[in-house]
Amino acid sequence: MASVVDNQQLQPTHNTAMDEDDEVLITADQLNSVAALASTSAAEGAAKSDKPDFAPLSAKDLQTKRNEIRRIRVPPHRFSPLKADWLKIYSPIVEYLKLQIRMNPKTRMIEIRSCAETEDVGAIQKAADFVRAYCMGFTAEDSLALLRMEDLFLETFEVKDVKTLNGDHLSRAIGRIAGKDGKTKFTIENTTKTRIVLADSKIHILGTYQNIKIARDAVCNLILGSPPGKVYSNLRTLSSRMKERF
Repeated sequence: MASVVDNQQLQPTHNTAMDEDDEVLITADQLNSVAALASTSAAEGAAKSDKPDFAPLSAKDLQTKRNEIRRIRVPPHRFSPLKADWLKIYSPIVEYLKLQIRMNPKTRMIEIRSCAETEDVGAIQKAADFVRAYCMGFTAEDSLALLRMEDLFLETFEVKDVKTLNGDHLSRAIGRIAGKDGKTKFTIENTTKTRIVLADSKIHILGTYQNIKIARDAVCNLILGSPPGKVYSNLRTLSSRMKERF
């Protein structure tokens, strides 16, 4: 009798377990709805974790209440050329870069200032490099290339930075760089597509980074005592390699 009672008591328990199994079963429609909810929640989480997207700022938005100013000192030997070429310097800075410029004779400096019409944030730095290149001794046409091209640089070094020379030895080194009637300097410029200015013991080079390196190596070899013929042959080899590369 006890076994029969036990079986009767266990019978409903087994039926409830089967009912629970039926409730646990998930249909295909339920799976699709769960997957859709998971995808939407993942998309919302990714959208929240993304970086904010801001519109680019214009020069007027970045402009502060105080205008930027650059002052470039003019050497005494560049006053006369500056008076003759003032229109060539003034026009591109005012018309192209939308800046204000003036010459202050008391301080002997060229002052450049941004204004409300300035559109480019880096315009004042370009103008300062342009005027600085002219004050170093480059012509206005060569200096103007700094405004038109982005990959041009200026490099300055002295003869004594390469080798300590004094007196006649220093004069002969400068003479080797210039050559007879400037032939050596012109050859280096034309081969490397750079511009070189010899200002006493200082040497200024204007050009791209790679071309400046080639011109600087040629000038350093001349300072160290290499004959011009050997420098010409090295430049000829380098120029042929550059033509093949392009």
